Amino acid sequence: MYFRSWLQPRRGLAIAEACVIGVLAALSAVFLKVCSGLLGAWRVHSSHVLPAWVVLPIIGLGFGYLAGLMVQRLAPEAAGSGIPQVKATLANIPMKLSWRVAVIKLLSAIIALGSGITLGRQGPTVQVGAGLASGMSRLVPTSPDHRRQMIAAGAGAGLAAAFNAPIAGVLFIIEELLQDLSGLTLGTAIIASFIGGVVSRLLGGRSLNLNIELLSYSSRFTFPEIPFFLLLGVLAGLLGALFNRGLIFSLQFYRSLHISLPLRVGLAGLVSGIVVSLLPESFRDNAGLREYVITGDLNPSFAAIAFVAQFTLTLVAFGSGAPGGLFAPSLILGSALGHLVGVLEYQITGDGSPVTYALAGMGGFFSAVSKVPITAIVIIFEMTTDFNLVLPLMIVSVTAYLVADKVVPGSLYEKLLLLNGITLTKQMSVEGILSQMTAKDVMQQRVETLDADITLEEAKQAFASSHHRGFPVVEDNKLVGIITQSDLTKSLSRNLENHPHLREIMTANPMTVTPIHTLSNVLYLLDRYQISRLPVVDGQKLIGIITRADIIRVEADRLNCENPNPGPQPEPSYVVYQTRSPSTGRGRILVPVANPETAATLLKMAAAIARDRHYEIECVQVMLVSRHSSPSETTVRTAKSRRLLRQAEVLAKKWRIPLHTQIRVAHDPAHAILETIKDRHIDLILMGWKGSTSTPGRIFGNVVDTIIRQATCDVVLVKLGTSPIPNPPFNRWLVPMAGGPNARIAIKLLPALVTLSDDPQIRLTRVFKPWEFRPDMTVLEQAIRQLMRRRQLSSTVIAAPVQADSVVEGVIKLVKTEGYDVVVLGASREGLLQQAIQGNIPEAIASGVDITVILVRGAIES
Repeated sequence: MYFRSWLQPRRGLAIAEACVIGVLAALSAVFLKVCSGLLGAWRVHSSHVLPAWVVLPIIGLGFGYLAGLMVQRLAPEAAGSGIPQVKATLANIPMKLSWRVAVIKLLSAIIALGSGITLGRQGPTVQVGAGLASGMSRLVPTSPDHRRQMIAAGAGAGLAAAFNAPIAGVLFIIEELLQDLSGLTLGTAIIASFIGGVVSRLLGGRSLNLNIELLSYSSRFTFPEIPFFLLLGVLAGLLGALFNRGLIFSLQFYRSLHISLPLRVGLAGLVSGIVVSLLPESFRDNAGLREYVITGDLNPSFAAIAFVAQFTLTLVAFGSGAPGGLFAPSLILGSALGHLVGVLEYQITGDGSPVTYALAGMGGFFSAVSKVPITAIVIIFEMTTDFNLVLPLMIVSVTAYLVADKVVPGSLYEKLLLLNGITLTKQMSVEGILSQMTAKDVMQQRVETLDADITLEEAKQAFASSHHRGFPVVEDNKLVGIITQSDLTKSLSRNLENHPHLREIMTANPMTVTPIHTLSNVLYLLDRYQISRLPVVDGQKLIGIITRADIIRVEADRLNCENPNPGPQPEPSYVVYQTRSPSTGRGRILVPVANPETAATLLKMAAAIARDRHYEIECVQVMLVSRHSSPSETTVRTAKSRRLLRQAEVLAKKWRIPLHTQIRVAHDPAHAILETIKDRHIDLILMGWKGSTSTPGRIFGNVVDTIIRQATCDVVLVKLGTSPIPNPPFNRWLVPMAGGPNARIAIKLLPALVTLSDDPQIRLTRVFKPWEFRPDMTVLEQAIRQLMRRRQLSSTVIAAPVQADSVVEGVIKLVKTEGYDVVVLGASREGLLQQAIQGNIPEAIASGVDITVILVRGAIES
């Protein structure tokens, strides 16, 4: 207990964590610099040994493809600069940021930069630092605010280590990423950035990235030069805005090609290799090019070529999604532009220093692209430690920022996120959640209810088989009362008739809320009347229920960045392959296929139902792609999926049943299946389920939970048995019944399903309590009559109750003692589905037996 309390977020822990983050960020920045430098040096050396026009394109293509493949397969979040992803995470957008993302970003950036593409390593170090901080913050029980502060500190430390500029790292957090000046945030950012900068200098030999301290130059600034610096600022702003527009266009162009990320990055490497091989040797080393431009020992034509080449190649590289940043290209472009203006000023006035203009241009173009003028000024100042350069830097950077923001308003990083469907909005406080969200936004729409005319004994059974402590009571779909466990307890002490009805013991006219009540109003009523749930009504119609737990869950989701609403929404799925048969059926059965081992059995069941109802079969297979790529624009390989669908076509042809197939590319399998249900007018979906799931709060799993909640058609879930016998028989069928519409649907399916058996035997059963001496057999008798009306049914049907303390215990006991092959479960009441989702009868039975379990849920209104 003491150890856990010591780990709770506090200032001492935050400072210690910031120190460790600073060291790790610095080590990763140095590792990235050294490894990419070694790989780049090998590439340059190879171009001297072998023909450059052969070596550079091959290396660019091969290494680019490898970097893209690594990102696509292992961590799609590591694509691109990385700063937009960090910015989204700090804005409480669900964006994966972890040690895995950091490692993949680091390794892929080394390979990509080593391939020769004209991107920088500073953006990746920001994401690597933030990823390392995010992973570390999960080791201890921290708060969401503490985690955000550590991620911001890691990002700042990464930038500080990359540029050897600690102050710039802090300012970048404040100016662009977090916009937070609180004491703890500022303190941890300063500590992490300072340590990151210091460690990077010590390990890197104080190389300051641009090696400006090795140059002998003197910056001079006089009053007559102010118009030229203003001109440089205007040009930097205009060209920086054009550069930003070009980046967006490049991203959209690559997406329109409909090729995978590895091919895009490989193509960018190939183009860069071809172009660079045709340029002077200085262009083969990006770091050398930056140094060469700043020294001033070049002519204006070379600077112009450097600007145009770097401008174009950066657009080619960045649009591909290669793991690399824009900081270094921005500095090269700014230095080349500043050199040109400096030469112009020198030719007009005969005075001035092109180096000063080159350095001021670096800050100006950086400011125009990233929209962080203060950070731009401080970065260049920290790298040069030249106070004479501050005023020119301020003039150029501020002017460039104002011009660029006027031409192309808004942050580049926010525009990049918008391309992926992510809109950054200001974080809503807990007070804002309570005052702005309504009961309709939070309520549970599917409510388990009890009828006012059921008896007290039936109500007791409902409570015994459910985790709920209370139920709304309805009559003709209208709310008339509420029944709680305390009401049942009180009823025992009252002298009531032998079989009282629920309306006699329920609380009539309960407290309710409307869909437009805010959560603050709901919370007030819950607290005022000391209750745990409130029905939500529209007029007198019950449309939902809201509990304290629902409100707490919404608040926790917001605080933990798990609210999906502001994040990237799943795009519509995209059909990449389909076949169609003649539409001769009266309806359609949808069978999602994914596992070749279970597909054949599911298709046999679907065929049995299709023959019985004269339905067609629709087979769909869903191929998932990253949410950072569009389903309609992502290239996928369908050969393996088509083979599985062709097997289904062979079986359907053998059975003489019309079968349609399709392959959908999607972000989310459940949404793709729901879209198929809607597009193809599906009447029944038959799909497999595991019987249990490791996902907290789920019983069937994320996909099946969504389908069973939202699918408007009939749903049949099949958990196949684990018998070691291949193709086990489906001869002995057990059907527990307690009445209700879903039980009737299960009975309607039985005549079709038992055709899979050679000698089918059906037992209908009802579980009754040990104290019930005369179980009610009405439901079983009605089911038998319903089955006997099917003339083609050639099965032995018996109806026999079983005595047990619960439905689960009774069913499992029958399966194990009498050896049944299949259990068919229909919901005993309209609200049984809610029990299933929360974890009750189906999960307990499916996990307690190793035979096939079928769960049936009737269609719901759309």
